[in-house]
Parts: sequence; structure tokens; C-alpha cells
Amino acid sequence: MPIRPTEWEGVATDGPWLLTRNRVPGTSVYGESLPREGGIEYRRWDANRSKLAAYLKCGGRVWGFRATSSVLYLGAGSGTTASHVSDICRDGTITAVEISARAFRDLLRLAETRPNLVPVLGDATKPETYGGRLGAVDVLYQDVAQREQAGIFLKNLRWMRPGGTGYLVVKARSEDMAQAPARIFEAAKLELLNAGLKILDLRVLSPYQLDHAALVVQKT
Repeated sequence: MPIRPTEWEGVATDGPWLLTRNRVPGTSVYGESLPREGGIEYRRWDANRSKLAAYLKCGGRVWGFRATSSVLYLGAGSGTTASHVSDICRDGTITAVEISARAFRDLLRLAETRPNLVPVLGDATKPETYGGRLGAVDVLYQDVAQREQAGIFLKNLRWMRPGGTGYLVVKARSEDMAQAPARIFEAAKLELLNAGLKILDLRVLSPYQLDHAALVVQKT
């Protein structure tokens, strides 16, 4: 089946698979395959490994990422999703914040071959500690595994320019083990609404990511 572009800038498909154009040809980040077509190398983007890919596979339609976008990525881990964002925003900048020293070492190695990826060892609950390295960003993407996720997102909103797009991945089990995930998702949505954000989309990420949802907002 031929590789085809999609409605989401920087993302292609190969049958059921999502793909991004490899910014570092010949290099696989997490064991993903590297199909080629027309002299261009792509990377398969696994929705079981990436919540942003899961958002698209679950019908997400709001796409704020552009080739030149500046992105603040909170909770970048070892860089699985961040590497695909690096492919998509190939002429932009991804500031990737991670609190775990172990995961950060992997992120640092990844950034050695991806000059648009800027790793920061930092705590997303304390945005003042890394804000000096940031200008205004086009996209705020958060995927942190702790409580008060919406509150952390709102703390970092200061760095997103008006009209920018924000993606909050809500991890229900990190928020409250006893509460029903649907109630946690709605509570996060209400918190963002009360902060004056426009809700553009809410997608539950099952079956790719259990007890997770993606909230997409616009800063007015």
C-alpha cells in the first residue's frame, strides 16, 4: 500500500500505520521500522507507545503542529513521542522537559542527532526554573504522571502565545486510583474551561492507552 499524506501536517499513513518523515535517516529511536518511498525515509509511529499518535488514531482532528512550530513538551520521558514531534516540527524547536534523571540521559542522547530538540532536566510544577530558556511557544504538550495535571498545565500556560494550541494528556490513574476515569477527564476539562481556555477536543485514548484522555485547548 502506498504511503500517503494525511490532513495532519507532517504525518503520513501506510495502511493502518501512522508515519513521520525521519529527520535522521537511517536511525530508529525505539525499534520502529523505517519504510521508504520516493527516496524519502519515514518512521512508523506506534499509537501503543505514543499518546499523541493514539490521539490521532482515536479520531483527533485538532492539529497545532507545523514544520516551524515552537513546542514546549512537558514530561518528555526518554523521547519516544518527542522524536516524532522533532520529525514533524523539523524547522521549529522542541523544548523537552523531563524530571527523571534516568529518562533524561536517553533524551540527551537523542538530542545529539536532533538539533531542533532541546532537552531540559526540570520539574514541570516549577516552570519558573526553565522559563528563562523559552520564548513564546506555539504548542504546549503535557504528559506527566502525577497529581493535579490540569493545574500543572495551567502553570505552564504563560509560555504559550495567544491563539496557540495546548494538549493535556490526562492520566486518570496518576490523578486518583479510586475515581472513575470519565469523572477525572471531565474535572480536568472543567478546570481548563474555568481558566478561560477554549476546549477544542476531548478524546479518550482507549484501546491504545488505557485510562488516558487527551484534552486539546486554545489560548484566546
